[in-house]
Amino acid sequence: MIRIISLIAILTYSTLYADPKLLIWGDSLSASYGIEEHLGWVSLLQERIDSQNLQVEVINGSVSGETTTGGVSRLPSMLSANQPDWVLIELGGNDGLRGLPLSLMRENFISMIEMIKGAGAQPILAGMQIPPNYGRRYTEPFFSQYSELAAEYSLPLIPFLIDGIPQRPELMQDDGIHPRAEAQGIILENVWPVLSPFIEP
Repeated sequence: MIRIISLIAILTYSTLYADPKLLIWGDSLSASYGIEEHLGWVSLLQERIDSQNLQVEVINGSVSGETTTGGVSRLPSMLSANQPDWVLIELGGNDGLRGLPLSLMRENFISMIEMIKGAGAQPILAGMQIPPNYGRRYTEPFFSQYSELAAEYSLPLIPFLIDGIPQRPELMQDDGIHPRAEAQGIILENVWPVLSPFIEP
């Protein structure tokens, strides 16, 4: 009986005093596509957090090729298993590149936002853009929906995750979509001003 009580006490203590968790919920831009994982911006983020003794664990749940539909289907089990304090949603790019309906994308974002809030975590949204050859009638409402959702749900917003990178071809991989390792620090600097107020004491 004493052993059982002690085990319960240990588990309760570890739950109450575990490091806060940040879940990165993205696609190839956050999954280190085409580069070594330790060079990706998510790994750089954990390094910066550690260097500042912030005691936050970064969990990378990103999957290359992921759409918002895939993000919705995978999210419940990830929230249950990890119980994050914050979830940075970095999705939508693959929806846009495939020309999927914006109404479906919006529904999926809303589902993820509500799931995250329901789990007691703070959603953070990372905006994306797609190439102009998709036409203004698609690209403009695609991009604007991020700020619209952020305003509607009072979410912190990273306006454009890879801002400042596509304009510099030397920072992009040969596919013209994914940033090189040399650009990952720029992504971190785009993320940090929005993220740091939440994770700093």
